[in-house]
Amino acid sequence: MKKILLPSFAIFLSLTGCVSSKKFKDQTAKYNALQSQYQNCNTEKEQQAAKISSLQSEVDNLKANSTTLLNQLSNFSVISQQQADNIKRSLDNINEKDAYIKTMQLSLQKKDSLNLALVMNLKGALKDVNDQDVEVKVDGSAVFISISDKMLFKSGSYDITPRAKEVLGKVAAVVKAQPNVQFMVEGHTDNKPIKTASIKDNWDLSVLRASAVVRVLQKNYGVDPKRMIAAGRSEYVPLTANDNDNNRSRNRRTRIVILPQLDQFFQLMEPKK
Repeated sequence: MKKILLPSFAIFLSLTGCVSSKKFKDQTAKYNALQSQYQNCNTEKEQQAAKISSLQSEVDNLKANSTTLLNQLSNFSVISQQQADNIKRSLDNINEKDAYIKTMQLSLQKKDSLNLALVMNLKGALKDVNDQDVEVKVDGSAVFISISDKMLFKSGSYDITPRAKEVLGKVAAVVKAQPNVQFMVEGHTDNKPIKTASIKDNWDLSVLRASAVVRVLQKNYGVDPKRMIAAGRSEYVPLTANDNDNNRSRNRRTRIVILPQLDQFFQLMEPKK
């Protein structure tokens, strides 16, 4: 199973100045907790897949042993009560494990279906947007929306363009219909140095851009701020080498990571009583 490794959290900044130490620590703790949950979800899915495989092997062995036992007993005219009880327990065990395997498989399929439905809704909402400017996909346990820099911002700026606000409005409409979903907005830059009166470096620029997107989603479209995280990745997670203008343009992007509904997912995996 393919893993998705969430990025190490960089820093949170506001557009108007430095945040207090307490707010910074609170945001850092929130990010780390959500990142840990995300990684745990991927680990849990891998463990469940391995468990399904192990249980299936065990069921196959039980079936083979039961068949052998029944063949052996067919040579006798009388089966003792103890032998009959042993056969019954063995068959009951097989049926229980078969049912549990099916439940686990259906739970994983339902989680994948939820993500697929979310992707289809997003693609439907963004059908009039150029595919080169906005990419929506499922990867592992999360849904990713990648928006190009040229659509969102002017060069070297973190002011969102009017066209980008229209796109973010469509994204907001979809995520607001899924109130239990949390998501993270990541800013990414190329490796060209930047330093202005309001931007110190690419770390600054990436976080300011992520914060600008979060702010529009909250203030313009009413997305609950408790559901969002703003994060900056600077130049350090490029899609491709920063060796020409076209590649650098691809690397300048903002990515919205819609995280799994962990509580609901783990409830699906609980055995039914």
